[in-house]
Amino acid sequence: MDEIVRQAMAKWPNVPHCYGWLALDARGAFRMRDDAAQAAGLPGEVIRHPALLTFIHRNYQHDESGAWYFQNGPQRVFVELEQTPFIARTDPVHGFVVHDGTPLLEIDAAWITGEGRLVLKSGDRIAMVDDRDIAECLSLLRMEGAPLDDAMLLDWLDAMQGELQLQLGQQRLPVKPLRGPLGPQLGFEPHPARARTGGG
Repeated sequence: MDEIVRQAMAKWPNVPHCYGWLALDARGAFRMRDDAAQAAGLPGEVIRHPALLTFIHRNYQHDESGAWYFQNGPQRVFVELEQTPFIARTDPVHGFVVHDGTPLLEIDAAWITGEGRLVLKSGDRIAMVDDRDIAECLSLLRMEGAPLDDAMLLDWLDAMQGELQLQLGQQRLPVKPLRGPLGPQLGFEPHPARARTGGG
């Protein structure tokens, strides 16, 4: 967290939290959602300003309930998550890099959703792999140690028989199936605004 943010929090400790105005989409873009976007259920405008994005990334964290927020000076700006708190892309050097540019150096666990989306855990970071990289990830999947193709993956998603694995260098990590909402199963709150009002 930035020192200027710590100082602002100490100076103004009781600033109300902000809900609904910031979102992270399924491709790792932060979006600003004004009143009109919120009322219409629209995703909002992509934030492209490099300095603002860097500031958000440095001060992006979660509370004890698993809700992620951007600490903007003394105010917590809670983030609506389209998928997971982080979005990962494949990287030729590091394997996977999340939307803030940080490599996922150690993958602790892996899952795959019913739609065939790969989800990774590294420390307290839960990251769904960007849908544009699904084909590249297929080459990393193994079934009982053997390479997998599209048809085999679809069969596995349907029946879930056999041990699916993710090959990361010399590491072979079990890939578990995920069905239903990801947040409750993986320990994060995707919709802090809804949770605050008891909407689930």
